[in-house]
Amino acid sequence: MNRTDDRLLPVLLICVQAVVWPGAELVRGDVPPASALLVAALVAGPVTAALALRRARPVVALMLVAAACALGAGPLPVGAMAVLGTAGVALALFTVATERDTFTAVLCVVALAAWQLLQNLSLHGLSDRDGLDLVLTALLYATACGTGLLARRTRRARGTAERMLRRAETERHRLPAAERRRMERELHDVSAHHLTAVVVTAGAALGLRDRRPELAAGALEFAAETGREVTRALGAVRAPAPSREEPASPEERLRALVVGFRRLDQRVECEIDPLPDGAVADAAYGIVREALTNVARHAPGAATTVLCRYGDTRAEVVVTSTAPPDGAAAHGAGLGSGRGQGFLRSRAREAGGALTSGPTAEGGWEVRAVLPGRSAAPVEASVPRSYRLAQVTAAVGLCVQPLLPVLVVRSETTSSGSQVSAGVLFALLAAAQAVALLWVRRAPRAAQGVLLGVAPLWPVAMAVGQYAGPVLLPLALGMLATCVALAADAADADVDADADGDGDGAVSARRPHTRRPSWVLASAAVAVHAVAMSVAVLDRGTELPDWTVPVGATAGVALVMGAARWAGAVRGRRELAARGAREERLAAWTEEAVRDAWAERRRIAAGLETTVLARAADMVAEAEAGRLDTAADRAREALAAMRALLDTVRAGEPGPDGPELRPQPTLQALDLLARQCRATGREVEIRLTDRVPERLPTAVDLAAYHAAETVLAAGGEEPAVLELDVEGDTLTLTATGVPRAGRPAVRQRLAARVTALGGDLTVEEPGAVRLRLPLAGARVPEQAGRCGHEEGAR
Repeated sequence: MNRTDDRLLPVLLICVQAVVWPGAELVRGDVPPASALLVAALVAGPVTAALALRRARPVVALMLVAAACALGAGPLPVGAMAVLGTAGVALALFTVATERDTFTAVLCVVALAAWQLLQNLSLHGLSDRDGLDLVLTALLYATACGTGLLARRTRRARGTAERMLRRAETERHRLPAAERRRMERELHDVSAHHLTAVVVTAGAALGLRDRRPELAAGALEFAAETGREVTRALGAVRAPAPSREEPASPEERLRALVVGFRRLDQRVECEIDPLPDGAVADAAYGIVREALTNVARHAPGAATTVLCRYGDTRAEVVVTSTAPPDGAAAHGAGLGSGRGQGFLRSRAREAGGALTSGPTAEGGWEVRAVLPGRSAAPVEASVPRSYRLAQVTAAVGLCVQPLLPVLVVRSETTSSGSQVSAGVLFALLAAAQAVALLWVRRAPRAAQGVLLGVAPLWPVAMAVGQYAGPVLLPLALGMLATCVALAADAADADVDADADGDGDGAVSARRPHTRRPSWVLASAAVAVHAVAMSVAVLDRGTELPDWTVPVGATAGVALVMGAARWAGAVRGRRELAARGAREERLAAWTEEAVRDAWAERRRIAAGLETTVLARAADMVAEAEAGRLDTAADRAREALAAMRALLDTVRAGEPGPDGPELRPQPTLQALDLLARQCRATGREVEIRLTDRVPERLPTAVDLAAYHAAETVLAAGGEEPAVLELDVEGDTLTLTATGVPRAGRPAVRQRLAARVTALGGDLTVEEPGAVRLRLPLAGARVPEQAGRCGHEEGAR
């Protein structure tokens, strides 16, 4: 809700309250006294103001609303505070559950219910044997709190999904640039170390050719060997193998950074968890590097600890240094620009986190960054125990407050009869149902069995407690919990039916579930509650024919529970649709990022093939032929071509419409696919055995890559492993940790790619898929052949 809605709802409640009282009294011709109207206005004002500001201070708003309604209920007639005392308090309690943590929400419910119970006892004693109003009040509070907690969980899940999509979109733009920077860096290293060395060595040998002719032979041998090394290095840059030459992981980069500072005589210890590639890893690396640089500048020799923790909800990066040793001179204190702290905070902020820094109690300095974790969920600050103790103390004090008038003002004799109140029995049954509902997700069958077992006890409690109120009200309370359980069961049944059918939803990993037992349970629930309702109505007595009671009870119960199941099914379908749309967007963005990065790699590789590699090969040929001067010229040409290529790489950044070339990725792009998946929070490992050749038939290469892409695009958060191996003349792709790849829609897409090449597909166990593609004699369809020809042309 926005601020306008926050103000509108309290005004609406005040209007409804005015219609109930004094509006109803005025319609009947009874004009309330002026004192009562004044008290009502004095109560309505603070209640409206508190509810309008309930999101800023939800607990304070709840206390104000409850206290104002309780004070106004004394001098005012019955019903004067009915709407504000029920809907107003429930709204405030709902806000507490949505805006605060679960402990605070449950504590507010318990404290409020106990306070109202004790206040009722202090005012009326135990003379009210029925007590059903207390049960209804407690049920109202529990419903408001439970609804608020559900809304909070839904909001957090939606926020987590949105953050994950934003992270995926960020990585979609980041991956092509990261691939371009990687190739640019490696090309620069090749030109700086290899080609420059050939030019320098050949030039020195040519300059001393008359005085030291033996240097020419060594220079020729060095040029030939270096040329072949350049060819191998550029081949690795052009087509890196995912499993054979993995780039340094973020953990390895951080450890190498620590080792580098140790070489500068810095005492640095580290504890580093594995991090996925992406913005979080880059931010962690930049923060650690800047923090260690500041220590080296301002506190040389100080003992420093680097701690990097990566969890499900948060990643923590902490760099703590002690005070510098006595007499240590800070030679680099004046080298900084003064912007280091701003850079640190901006890095953390760009990654979706926050950073704090400051002195420690021991005289050192600490930099602490909190970044998003695997699920990209918001990080909740930990609540100290002293604060929890203060909350419990305040709640106990609030509950004891109604007893003070009893102890100080008056002492009323209460009834001590042996008759058990129906309200007490109803409260015990409602508590049993509430406990069962708490386990409806983890142990659904047991919880639903308990609910069905409790349902027949409501007529028994009505008879034993001699309940004289509305006969259907307690039975409706008993049926409400069963309806909630049926709604949850229907939502889960839709999820699991989609997993076993041909839908596009996600597989529920909580439990095995089918639709047939859920309908059996619904039928049993209708029968049990219809019998309980019929027994209660017939026991009370009715003027209707006896046969109409069970018929009407069955029809009414079936209608209510059918509506509950329908509502649950609608909610389940909405969740599936939202999850499916999110997974489709993730898959589309991942595919686009990989294709853009692959296009960058192919664009640079094309430049290597036509310029640098050709001149490097000429350099090797000239050196083997003994022509040192020509070999040196070819080395200079290769170096110039490399520098021109680097300029082209820098100038060839894609515009807003992306790169012009978008070739079909092959298995060589699996490292890009894995990096993109890791960046969005999912651990993916690609393994290629030594038996997989560098070059595969084009159709097989394309089919294997697209099969791997389809398996990972099926969604899921489990760590996945893709292993490729060649056995004889068959390429085998084994995917584990992909339970959603067994869905019929995914299997159909995989089978279409595999069978077109004469291969086969096997789902070996839940979460494991194996594909076999023949390398020799593969039947290449027209579309695959066309893609292969287009790939070769590009």
